[in-house]
Amino acid sequence: MTSVSREAVLGCWLGKAIGGTLGQPFEGLDGPLAATFYEPVPTEMVPNDDLDLQVVWACVLAEQAEPSVTSSALAAAWTTHVEFPFNEYGVAKRNLREGILPPFSGSFDNWFTKGEGAAIRSEIWACLAPSDPATAAEYAYRDACVDHAGDGIVAPMFLAALQSRAFSSGTVDDLLDAGLSVIPRDSGIGQVVIATRTWFEEFPDWRDVRSRILSRFESQDFTDVLMNTGFVVLGLLAGRGDFAKSILITSNCGKDTDSSAASVGATLGILAPESIPREWLAPIGSDLVLSPGIVNLNAPATIEEFTDLVLGLRERVTFVPREAEHDWDPRSKAVQVTRSWSTRAGELGALNDWFMPASHAPAPELAGESTSVELEGTWSQLAAEGFENDLMLLRYPLDAQGVQNVRVMVASNLLVRVWLDGNWLFGRDGGAMFPTPHMPRMNTFADVELSEGPHELTVVLHRPEAGHVGEWVVAIADSRTKEWIPDALRVPSQKSAA
Repeated sequence: MTSVSREAVLGCWLGKAIGGTLGQPFEGLDGPLAATFYEPVPTEMVPNDDLDLQVVWACVLAEQAEPSVTSSALAAAWTTHVEFPFNEYGVAKRNLREGILPPFSGSFDNWFTKGEGAAIRSEIWACLAPSDPATAAEYAYRDACVDHAGDGIVAPMFLAALQSRAFSSGTVDDLLDAGLSVIPRDSGIGQVVIATRTWFEEFPDWRDVRSRILSRFESQDFTDVLMNTGFVVLGLLAGRGDFAKSILITSNCGKDTDSSAASVGATLGILAPESIPREWLAPIGSDLVLSPGIVNLNAPATIEEFTDLVLGLRERVTFVPREAEHDWDPRSKAVQVTRSWSTRAGELGALNDWFMPASHAPAPELAGESTSVELEGTWSQLAAEGFENDLMLLRYPLDAQGVQNVRVMVASNLLVRVWLDGNWLFGRDGGAMFPTPHMPRMNTFADVELSEGPHELTVVLHRPEAGHVGEWVVAIADSRTKEWIPDALRVPSQKSAA
């Protein structure tokens, strides 16, 4: 068993807390930014899911008689200890509560498969497998597949391997090589890492490299793991071992600033814990501050106590083979809707009336024949060529499962209009999507009170331009907690079937 330096593990968590605290006020901003220190200067570490979830994983594993990292144990922790409704977290917890197990809980019906949510959890696996990049990456896979797929899994594998290698010292290039050794080089993450290294050799100003990362990998989702991993690599390279310079460059790139800066801070904290300046340490203190969304957990009180918990867990954890993947048919979670199409230009009366329906206007009726259609899930896509006419009307069966205060969200890149039980709710004329109930874009949601029993949601979508793909996400959530309501859009015969 590899010897683990307490200073390196402590440096990991201190660097994580510093980077997350620095970046959180700027989260979601495009950049480039120009911060030179904390803004505002904190009096303690800012709670952040980046560290919160790793505390949960460590505590859950430590409670096991013979600790081992399995997707099933981590999935259980999600529904027991985590009340975050955010992005992929919310979708995965909905899937788990509907009986969908990993890895399908991460891949099925999830618009945020490439979110940063698992990349920010890589350090615990590096600390449990120091100087063993392959094992750290395997642990990261078992974690990430609960709520991600594709590059959303590849990114934490890359980072866990890189950070595991940091326990053996070396250069930043050594660490990047270790990260690349455990992932497909032709994956999106492989491409952004290789491209960023090449651009850094060509352009001395980090802002020029940032621009090239965005020109090739930018996404409408500011949490997208591709561009943010590029910013992590850029900070590590351009900072040249200077802790403050490295986290500032990454945070000043913009986008998911707290996540990316925290990854850089943790990596350098492992590699060179003595490099963390005292002026960055003093404002965050040593208290381990968790978000209120972490519940039913006996967590350590300080970062030092958490460090000792992880060190003790490292001595006890045993590697076990990956769990066998179960058979599951995604059609068991299809959403049954009634679909009809417009058949003439004046189908809904005056077009302007439909563009700006009065608040009392009832849901429209299209003259075209209605048919029953199975959608793959709450997230649907349809190319322009798949539209039979300009307007498509979908009627969704809705059962809020006894929840009275409900948030109805329909996010789409198309022109969309929405009615509930025949009553006008909202509409939006396309634009960027961010389909999560806790932070929906304007004019994509309404909070309503619903009686028990069945309801009907009417959604009308306008055909996209030729060559484009329309997409829409329909979410039914508790308006107080912002958590998805499981099975809210499934037909009765399919509820809870997995």
